Amino acid sequence: MKFKDKDLIIFDFDGTLINSIPDLTLAINKMLAYYNASPLTIQHVTPFIGNGAKPLVQRALEYAMPDKKLTDAFFKEAFEIYLAAYKNETCKDTFMYPGVLETLKDLKKRGFKIVICTNKPYGFIAPILETLDIKQYFNSWIGEDSLAKKKPDALPLLHLVKQMETTIEKSVMVGDSKNDILAAQNANMESIGVSYGYNYNENIADYNPTVVVDNFSELQNLF
Repeated sequence: MKFKDKDLIIFDFDGTLINSIPDLTLAINKMLAYYNASPLTIQHVTPFIGNGAKPLVQRALEYAMPDKKLTDAFFKEAFEIYLAAYKNETCKDTFMYPGVLETLKDLKKRGFKIVICTNKPYGFIAPILETLDIKQYFNSWIGEDSLAKKKPDALPLLHLVKQMETTIEKSVMVGDSKNDILAAQNANMESIGVSYGYNYNENIADYNPTVVVDNFSELQNLF
């Protein structure tokens, strides 16, 4: 199929444009080491990702320290340790998925507005874009703490549509997670699901995106 008359492409970040699991896992394990808890593997951490930083930390603590009561004070301390660890390792082993760079160049050259809507904290977005040298391809980006609500709520998508001075009909959401597809559906927006991302180890097709692609470079043929 072909998406016609689109001018805004909204991308998810982790699991769609980049694979950040190695660095997220490293930060989680630095936090767990502070409490002398056993480290988690990438396979453990992967299904914990998607709703934002706090749910990631909570799931990791509950899995690694099941006998520890998760009080507000304990979680606050653990979360701050995680954020500090991730800040130090934001883009150590994070990498772009195959075809991302070439596709971003192509879409930008063809005049599309390109933005990021992620449930990652806002402060981590720019450093990663700068390290991977792809910041110049994006018109704007928002994180989980940019607005009052985050994906799967429609608010972040509606905000970006308004900011980019376009319409829902001329916009499309691209992501690997059910949160991306549900946010698009809540905004009455078409969506593209990528099958290679995290998505809690679930099949993205089960959430009925407009179309599913297996490789990022396939996007060049959809617009």
